[in-house]
Amino acid sequence: MRPVRPSALLALSLSVAAVGLTACGGSDPGTGAGESNYVDGQSFSLALTSDPGALDPQGGVTSTLFQLSKLAYDSLVSVDADGNVESQLASDWSVDGTTVTFEIADGITCADGSDFTAQTVVDNITYVEDPKNQSPFLGVFIPAGATAEADGSTVTMTLAEPSPFVLASMANLPMVCDAGLTDRKSLKDGTAGTGPYTLTEAVPGDRYTYSVREDYTWGPDGASTSETGTPATIVAKVVTNETTAANQLLSGDLNFAGIVGPDAERLDAAGLTRVDAQAVQGEQWYNQNDGHLTADPAVRAALTRALDLEELQKVLTSGKGGPATQFAVVAPAGCTGSSVEGNVAGTDVAAAEAALDEAGWVKGSDGIRAKDGEKLALSFVYDASLGTGGSAAAELAVAAWKEVGIDVTGKQLDQTAIAGAMFGTGDWDIAWEPVNINTPDQIVPFVSGPGLADGGTNFSGIDNADYTAGVEKAMTTNGAEGCDEWLAAEGALFAADDVIPFANNLLPFFGKGAEFDVVGNVVPTSIRMLG
Repeated sequence: MRPVRPSALLALSLSVAAVGLTACGGSDPGTGAGESNYVDGQSFSLALTSDPGALDPQGGVTSTLFQLSKLAYDSLVSVDADGNVESQLASDWSVDGTTVTFEIADGITCADGSDFTAQTVVDNITYVEDPKNQSPFLGVFIPAGATAEADGSTVTMTLAEPSPFVLASMANLPMVCDAGLTDRKSLKDGTAGTGPYTLTEAVPGDRYTYSVREDYTWGPDGASTSETGTPATIVAKVVTNETTAANQLLSGDLNFAGIVGPDAERLDAAGLTRVDAQAVQGEQWYNQNDGHLTADPAVRAALTRALDLEELQKVLTSGKGGPATQFAVVAPAGCTGSSVEGNVAGTDVAAAEAALDEAGWVKGSDGIRAKDGEKLALSFVYDASLGTGGSAAAELAVAAWKEVGIDVTGKQLDQTAIAGAMFGTGDWDIAWEPVNINTPDQIVPFVSGPGLADGGTNFSGIDNADYTAGVEKAMTTNGAEGCDEWLAAEGALFAADDVIPFANNLLPFFGKGAEFDVVGNVVPTSIRMLG
């Protein structure tokens, strides 16, 4: 049997349920795995919890889009379940201080038959690096300020400063072929990549169908699509209801789905293959941009201290999770340890009320506080993919906030809608949206630097001098050598109530009728259909 490897959620996934923001995988138990049981010409189907919207692989950070991008696009290098860097578009690579070199493999072609060249790589890097293009990957999967040049088949990337986890990050940057770079609009509902599959049907809100490229030979560590059992098509179905997804798994209409709610128990009872992936599931963000009352440190302090975070963690995870530890918990994680312990404030209702009193927020006859004629009324959005536990925990949070005089209106949004609010309209004050990463540097542009109005990805408008100073120190070290500095920097964010992680969980993903590996997402070249 091919091993099922629940190695990692999507690096920088803006959701937990598409960990499908992701890890998944499985094989039908009891089928007697092995090449003799593989069948050709079959279709593999996976569930998406929401529609990805526009398909430009460098234009969004939702995990549904990231999973689809893996089907049609490749990165320069790949990372295996143990964190080892492997070949993909690049056959060789090196890092020497601020110089990163990639040797592009021979014979790589795009789906339209054109050659993929070192200059194409340079053009991709240049596009993401240009702030006017507003790629959320800038500073996340590619260091800000990097430049690149091509010389034959060699790409030399020069960094503005050392980047401790640069190869692991670049493994998440999908490369677009020349046709897509020339006509960016074509990527909205089409693909232009070197990947093992190409999009042949797009029905937004329903399904996305990808057909195999039979000449593909440059997958992770030299994987190809010529292996017996490789699916002829992959169909990504938009299935927003977990119970429906569970039913389709049992019936064989799906080969994979992430199920975080009570339906997981009946899938376990039915003997489906289960893979658990570590992730942050509870993460509370405060909007500190102009015009939001959550920019007031006293309001943020009160919102944090009014909550029983331990109780919320248990409700959110149905008693199966644990306390949050740090930002980067996705395996293979760059650091171990806890930046949460000792930095996130515990429950203290009296302190919450005192903070609001001192800041001039006075309770009215209706129990809601006001200041200078403005009521302390806030909007709260939370991801629908958090499941029934998320809804129940959200209700508890709203009730706790009301007890201290804060009128909070909660609204459940699907993954696409909540990403639109957080990265677009700004129509939120409090948000529950876990951002899952595997190296601490990947979160930096989301919690520091320029905000959305200035072309950055700091969607909350956080400005924490202690965090910025800590990051500057951590960036001078090599990889895990700087973990103490990274954890200290994160602690400064939590102590200032800039963002509050409160729950980790092992999220279950179920598979049937196929074998496949998982490294961040389902690895397309690893899928084998079973007879």
